[in-house]
Amino acid sequence: MDHYDGETNDYRQQEDDWDRDLLLDPAWEKQQRKTFTAWCNSHLRKAGTQIENIEEDFRDGLKLMLLLEVISGERLAKPERGKMRVHKISNVNKALNFITRKGVKLVSIGAEEIVDGNAKMTLGMIWTIILRFAIQDISVEETSAKEGLLLWCQRKTAPYKNVNIQNFHISWKDGLGFCALIHRHRPELIDYSKLRKDDPMTNLNTAFDVAERYLDIPRMLDAEDIVGTARPDEKAIMTYVSSFYHAFSGAQKAETAANRICKVLAVNQDNEKLMEDYERLASDLLEWIRRTIPWLENRATENTMAAMQQKLEDFRDYRRMHKPPKVQEKCQLEINFNTLQTKLRLSNRPAFMPSEGKMVSDISNAWSGLEGAEKGYEEWLLNEIRRLERLDHLAGKFRQKATIHEGWTTGKEDMLQQKDFETASLSEIKALLKKHEAFESDLAAHQDRVEQIAAIAQELNELDYYDSPRVNARCQHICDLWDTLGALTQKRNEALQRTEKLLETIDQLYLEFAKRAAPFNNWMEGAMEDLQDTFIVHTIEEIQGLTAAHEQFKATLPEADKERQAILGIHNEISKIVQTYHVNMAGSNPYTTITPQTINAKWEKVRQLVPQRDQALVEEHTRQQDNERLRKQFAGQANVIGPWIQTKMEEIGRISIEMHGTLETQLTQLRQYEKNIINYKPKIDQLEGDHQLIQEALIFDNKHTNYTMEHIRVGWEQLLTTIARTINEIENQILTRDAKGISQEQMNEFRASFNHFDRDHSGTLGAEEFKACLISLGFDMANDSQSEAEFARIMSIVDPNRLGVVTFQAFIDFMSREAADTDTADQVMASFKVLAGDKNYILADELRRELPPDQAEYCIARMAPYTGRDAVPGALDYMSFSTALYGESDL
Repeated sequence: MDHYDGETNDYRQQEDDWDRDLLLDPAWEKQQRKTFTAWCNSHLRKAGTQIENIEEDFRDGLKLMLLLEVISGERLAKPERGKMRVHKISNVNKALNFITRKGVKLVSIGAEEIVDGNAKMTLGMIWTIILRFAIQDISVEETSAKEGLLLWCQRKTAPYKNVNIQNFHISWKDGLGFCALIHRHRPELIDYSKLRKDDPMTNLNTAFDVAERYLDIPRMLDAEDIVGTARPDEKAIMTYVSSFYHAFSGAQKAETAANRICKVLAVNQDNEKLMEDYERLASDLLEWIRRTIPWLENRATENTMAAMQQKLEDFRDYRRMHKPPKVQEKCQLEINFNTLQTKLRLSNRPAFMPSEGKMVSDISNAWSGLEGAEKGYEEWLLNEIRRLERLDHLAGKFRQKATIHEGWTTGKEDMLQQKDFETASLSEIKALLKKHEAFESDLAAHQDRVEQIAAIAQELNELDYYDSPRVNARCQHICDLWDTLGALTQKRNEALQRTEKLLETIDQLYLEFAKRAAPFNNWMEGAMEDLQDTFIVHTIEEIQGLTAAHEQFKATLPEADKERQAILGIHNEISKIVQTYHVNMAGSNPYTTITPQTINAKWEKVRQLVPQRDQALVEEHTRQQDNERLRKQFAGQANVIGPWIQTKMEEIGRISIEMHGTLETQLTQLRQYEKNIINYKPKIDQLEGDHQLIQEALIFDNKHTNYTMEHIRVGWEQLLTTIARTINEIENQILTRDAKGISQEQMNEFRASFNHFDRDHSGTLGAEEFKACLISLGFDMANDSQSEAEFARIMSIVDPNRLGVVTFQAFIDFMSREAADTDTADQVMASFKVLAGDKNYILADELRRELPPDQAEYCIARMAPYTGRDAVPGALDYMSFSTALYGESDL
């Protein structure tokens, strides 16, 4: 960001300098005008254009935008193509905005001044563009822009005598600086040893000519202007020198020469190919024009409209298919020619001269002749078509009406002769009658068209139309067919009415059959569905209900058979009418799909299903009796086992809570309970067997008991778990009592306190219940922060898993630990004195001598980390002994 701010300030200072310089020495304006114009054209040539007057050619903004696109490689906004002042200002503003976006702050340069042709502002704008795009990016050893360009020139010309580049004005007046730059990079172009400092005109012209001819650097300066000016224009010199920098920077001499040769060869090859393509395309296009013009100039007329229409269609094909590719070829030819000339001009090659008669102007003249012949041919075709249209109007009208009428009559004769009514139903007959009435109306409406056709044919005969015989034959055929259609229409009408009356009688019988057959058929289908329905019952009462309903159904069968006979009688009457009057009954009853065969088949099916249903009901009744026996058998055992399990659970709970006898007595009693419970297992297995029989019989409910096998299993598993857990708790209490030296009276007191506060008899105490229990035992649990911290410490001991409850075992452990902590130190000291005797330490051998082997080795292993603290090797003093046995946290 700072870099661009600095550059912006440089531009502002340079702009101010430019204003003062221009006012002080108007000769500089001439140098800048020539230099800036040449610089702009060096870039505009890449886009195939150039400028002549720098303040005039940039006024509409178009070439200014094009210049910025070429030097930046970016696309600007779409320019305005209008010629009005507002369009020009808009284009210039787009260019100035683009320059501003590139980090350049334009001072006192506005679009209006550029559009008005202000030379001062235009030159200032071009100088700003040159600075930004040609000089700003020059960087040499951490210097950039003007300083970087100056340092580059100094480094490149340092080895040359009589060259001392210190600025961009008088240091270049003798021309040796330009020649040194060229010789440094292309020594084969200039013999520097022959140059003299006192001949600046020769030096300058040599450098300018060589740069323009071999380096593609346009001649931006005049030697006379530089020599004849005391102080040449700095901006013009900088602009011209920057072109040398861009031409030489970073290029190696060998690579440059090779690339130039390759480029020249490639350009020559491309140019030769473009020349060959131009010659070939020009020859083909001129030959096509030569062949096409005679066809367009042919005015041979035709006697028929069809022939002229074909000529017009051929002309349209020419316009659609043949000419567009040639238009494209002509356009491509001009593009190739312009591209070739531009490439030749850019590479300083002579302009391309096509073969004689193949110039662009020759092709344009031939094309103009083609379009002139094309226009005349089209006008002649249209006139001839209008002339034939007048002659063929009546014939076309006749053909149109005749075609329409013939299209309408197509198939009508066959339609009137068909016998479709012989196999039609009554509804179809009525529809055919309606359709026939509509046809009669349509036939009457076409009477006028037939008369018009006859009148037109008569008029064509009177006018002696060339195709009159064909018209007359067609007209006669239409009239004959018209008479035939009238006779057939009357005949069909009579046949349809006769058939309608006969079918109406049969239709009434069909309707009566359908009205009585439908409900009877539904009754039979319902009966078959009920008789075949798979019933699912669970009790004897349900199967007895199904049996009673079946007996009621069987009582209705005689009356149903009478209805069946009556329905079949209606069908027999219909058959009699058909045979008597020879009616062709191709269709079935339109009111129903039920047939006599269907009724008889379903009736027979019902008769077969009745005894099958009887047998199924009897079998199901027997099965339900067996299921009831299984229910009662299971219920008898479950109603005994369920309460027994509940009773045992309650008895075990009372034993674990009540304080009758010692812990050993309670343990003995519980183990006897456990033995009795295990001996009860065969009854559970027998109940499992009965339950399996019930499942195999698919019995899902049992009104004789509220117990399920799942309830019994869960209760039995809970009973086994509870007795095992309770026995384990008593054993742990005995171990705690013996290890901590708790008396039976203390144990009873702890149990009494625990049971007192275990108000829900859950076997655990909540936090508040446990706190109240401690207070009852004499603990100081006042409502202060110290007491709360002490209670939290106690809870972390009795409830390490943070479950929120305290078991009786945890309560006993805590109470025994509190009671034992007061005399642990005395016990340790007494034990140490017994083993140490008169010494103040003990040895491992003494432990092996006094203790059983396994306990001695265990004690020695615990003491190993603490040996050596005393002066005697392998000995333990009192503190090490107590720490080894009880741990540092216990004492």
